[in-house]
Amino acid sequence: MRKVRFSQFVVVIIISTVLFSTSIVYSQDDLDEDNSQSTNPAALQVVAQMLYNQLANITQVFEPDIKQHLGFCIKDVQADWKSAFNFSDDLGFLTSCMQKIKDVPKRVCTAAEVKIYMSSLVDGGQTTSNYVKPNINCNLSSWNDGCEPGWACSVGKDRKADIKNSKTIPDRTGDCQPCCAGFFCPKGITCMIPCPLGAYCPFATLNKTTGRCDPYTYQIPPGKPNHTCGGADVWSDVLSSDETFCAAGSYCPSTVVELPCSAGHYCRKGSIQEKPCFKLASCTEKVANQNIHAYGILLIAILSTSLLLVYNCSDQVLTTRERRLARSRERAIRSAKETAQARERWKVAKENARNRAVGLQQQLSRTFSKKKSTKQDPLKGFGAQKSASNDNVMSSSDPKSKKKGHSKLTKMMQEIEDDPDSNEGFNVEIGDKNIKKQFKAKELHTRSQIFKYAYGQLEKEKAMQQENKNLTFSGIISMATDTEIRKRPLLEVAFKDLTLTLKGKHKHLLRCITGKLMPGRVSAVMGPSGAGKTTFLSAVTGKATGCNVTGKILINGKNESVNSYKRIIGFVPQDDIVHGNLTVEENLRFSARCRLPGDLPKADKVLVVERVIEALGLQAIRDSLVGTVEKRGISGGQRKRVNVGLEMVMEPSLLILDEPTSGLDSSSSLLLLRALRREALEGVNICTVIHQPSYALFKMFDDFILLAKGGLTVYHGSTKKVEEYFAGLGIIVPERVTPPDHYIDILEGIIKSGSNVTREQLPVRWMLHNGYPVPQDMLHLCDEISNTSPEGSLKPQVDKRFEKTFIGDLIHEIKCALVLRREHLKHNFLIKKDLSNRITPGIMRQYRYFLGRVGKQRLREAKLQAVDYLILLLAGACLGTLAKVSDETFGAIGYNYTVIAVSLLCKISALRSFTLDRLQYWRESSSGMSSLAYFLSKDSIDLFNTLFKPLVYLSVFYFSNNPRSSFLANYVVLVCLVYCVTGVAYGLAILLQPGPAQLWCVLLPVVLSLIASQDRESKIMYQVGKFTYSKWALEAFVIANAEKYSGVWLITRCGSLMQSGYSLNHWNRCLIFLIIGGIVSRIIAFIFMMVVQKK
Repeated sequence: MRKVRFSQFVVVIIISTVLFSTSIVYSQDDLDEDNSQSTNPAALQVVAQMLYNQLANITQVFEPDIKQHLGFCIKDVQADWKSAFNFSDDLGFLTSCMQKIKDVPKRVCTAAEVKIYMSSLVDGGQTTSNYVKPNINCNLSSWNDGCEPGWACSVGKDRKADIKNSKTIPDRTGDCQPCCAGFFCPKGITCMIPCPLGAYCPFATLNKTTGRCDPYTYQIPPGKPNHTCGGADVWSDVLSSDETFCAAGSYCPSTVVELPCSAGHYCRKGSIQEKPCFKLASCTEKVANQNIHAYGILLIAILSTSLLLVYNCSDQVLTTRERRLARSRERAIRSAKETAQARERWKVAKENARNRAVGLQQQLSRTFSKKKSTKQDPLKGFGAQKSASNDNVMSSSDPKSKKKGHSKLTKMMQEIEDDPDSNEGFNVEIGDKNIKKQFKAKELHTRSQIFKYAYGQLEKEKAMQQENKNLTFSGIISMATDTEIRKRPLLEVAFKDLTLTLKGKHKHLLRCITGKLMPGRVSAVMGPSGAGKTTFLSAVTGKATGCNVTGKILINGKNESVNSYKRIIGFVPQDDIVHGNLTVEENLRFSARCRLPGDLPKADKVLVVERVIEALGLQAIRDSLVGTVEKRGISGGQRKRVNVGLEMVMEPSLLILDEPTSGLDSSSSLLLLRALRREALEGVNICTVIHQPSYALFKMFDDFILLAKGGLTVYHGSTKKVEEYFAGLGIIVPERVTPPDHYIDILEGIIKSGSNVTREQLPVRWMLHNGYPVPQDMLHLCDEISNTSPEGSLKPQVDKRFEKTFIGDLIHEIKCALVLRREHLKHNFLIKKDLSNRITPGIMRQYRYFLGRVGKQRLREAKLQAVDYLILLLAGACLGTLAKVSDETFGAIGYNYTVIAVSLLCKISALRSFTLDRLQYWRESSSGMSSLAYFLSKDSIDLFNTLFKPLVYLSVFYFSNNPRSSFLANYVVLVCLVYCVTGVAYGLAILLQPGPAQLWCVLLPVVLSLIASQDRESKIMYQVGKFTYSKWALEAFVIANAEKYSGVWLITRCGSLMQSGYSLNHWNRCLIFLIIGGIVSRIIAFIFMMVVQKK
């Protein structure tokens, strides 16, 4: 209570000075006692009007002080003064007082009395809010009737009070009388103060039962039978005393009149007029607030309808678009096939005609060899005969053709032959040079044209493959003369004495690996568990972190970093990391858009996707969702093929696959390997880890790399020579056993080698076979090989290292962890010069692609969004019913709960933005996709929730409470709050695992709101609260609501704002802080996203 009085009474120092400046008017010459003593009602009305007119101008004297000391709670001095003391509409209380008391000007408080009164209240030395320190008029030796509450005295008949005197209190002890209605007279001073608008200050009446002066709480002093009840005794904040406030359900047009609120209107506490209710609201008599639940229900209905329309229409739009794409593909396939068949048939006809012409030429040359001129070109001479013979062939082949006319296919062939440059039929092919000049990528507007373009090339490539397979002369010529086919850059990876040692622990992961991965060949990496197969792939692709790398890795014979070729290297992880809420085609198309060259025409990108879909046998499921753990989609084998297809569509030069056939049956594995071999025919360097292949599958590999435990090479060479090599060592593969399985069983120690070579000697055997240097610690194996020691005679090596203590091991582990962490950070921010000569789409184009993908994903997650909105509705209903926005606290309690609930719910829902597809992001970012475009697209889509969720919550909360602040002000604050907490949730989602992130999302709003609600007594927590978003949001809510309280609420408003440390001028600043907090938290979250990567 002491703190409340402190805050409210500092405010009243200046406000009361303004109020009590009315006595300045009475000290003027034109408002002397003779005028005030007039009994003519008309004259009194004129005098009262003159007094008020001068009162309206007197605030200019005190305006600088008010702005200096009370600027935090009074923004516009003139507007707030008028809202509290604009009595121009009704001066009846003043004229009535002048009729009752003849010397009213001599009873109004001076500046000195106001100062001593307020300083006493500010000091808080008294236990009541209407008692002041002893002064010249009221002290222990002098206590007259005017010192009692509700009474006031005059300065005397022949004396005048200098109202401007703020140092000396006048001697005011004579002619003490009850305070007039419309004024309040505090206990401890002998003067009157006018009540503000919105207050009800009638003349008190004695309640003989309680002994109090109703409607006030003071009593008549004992021992004074002639003392009666007077006027009001106090004007303070509503929490200390609400006696002078106009009651809720009533309105007070003046400070001496209180009227009940009529039906169809509502009157809040402290109202000066009744307000009409809205059309859909229900208002009975004497109601304090209107029931506007109907508007909330209407808003909920509008929002729900809008969401349903968006969801249903979006689904229909996506379905319609997919159907149109499917129809375009079907039309393009038919057209492309018909045209390709026509071209092939016509090519056969031309070849037959050419063969006949050549035969005829040879016959004629033998017959007329002597007459033939040496200067004549025989090819020119038979050009016309060739066409003539062709015409004869065509005309004689069908004698009825003249009657029935040519068929459609025949016409097409003739048109192609007669005018190869025409645009009729289907001429839009990559290989047609004349069409390339006429049709550019940007001119292929329709989907049908694009798909025709793509499928035409597909059919052409099929024909070329068939020609290559048959090895015909025309096929070879076609390959040699077709210069329009795009070629991929070749990438050869050679490594010499490649050794990887784990930092801090000095443990070998790979040792002395020497070999080469050649373009156009498919290499298989096999070995027992712990042999370092995945580590080998990581080292080849430059993804091995936390290791000391020795030896050389050469790219095309040059000592260059593998990371410089990241854009043309594809890495297929062991896990099927694909987007489950996208279709197969959408996954592949997105990868192609972002990773193929940016200047590649759209039709070529469509072609690449179609080739991969056909090669992997995904045509039947191209429009099916991949599916997730919760929602089943395609099968596991199909998902594995999609996982491989994501890297194939980017047309890599080096393709690394980590166990792509795991979980696949033999037919699916065979289909996948055939697709990889087709890629190898284009010069792609393919290396894959594989487990337990069948014999047919194993023979499809070109090279075979066999690793032993410890990362040592046992064999690295051609698949055709592996059995020959091991047979030379005396290791024979039994019948019905695949060679790699037999060799791995030997390396695991499951079976004997069948010769005098031990499994430990196999890596050394390979080194000696190829002339590679043998490490020092393995030289003893060379001696054993020379001595042909039997298997099992090897003695285990004794570890002679000293054992460390527990503390030593702990310190060592911590050092290793720090070293690994540093290496991961260094790898994440590693920037190498790009040498791949591939320019992928820029950030803005990738942002557009990401935006479309995330939009589709959110539309397919509409049920989760609906659950979020439903929870917000329930939270708004509960808080709107239980945590009312009260006038006493300006809704601080209800708004505090609002900040907690909205922050908690919005944070938890925002976690899904970055937790559900974390693995997908790690894969995409490691392949060179823009992290910034990914982050911005997520944030852009979440802006819809940022704008929409406040509407959902306020549709129930606001219309259940109907606070004095506007709906727009509450909405703006909530939008800024949701924007801020969403950024905080991003950081938690990226930095932490889902479980701890959800826990922090629940804990943070509660803790920060408790800190933000601390007053000035807790200095440390108060200072900490200034930097929390809960403080900014709560202050903005309270300020928007408190600004609507005026008149009698001024003391309550200023006292509450001072106690909380708020200011009416800080509303915009709070919103700016919330927005800045959201931006800063997003920047921090993006940094986390760049730093925190998969280990």
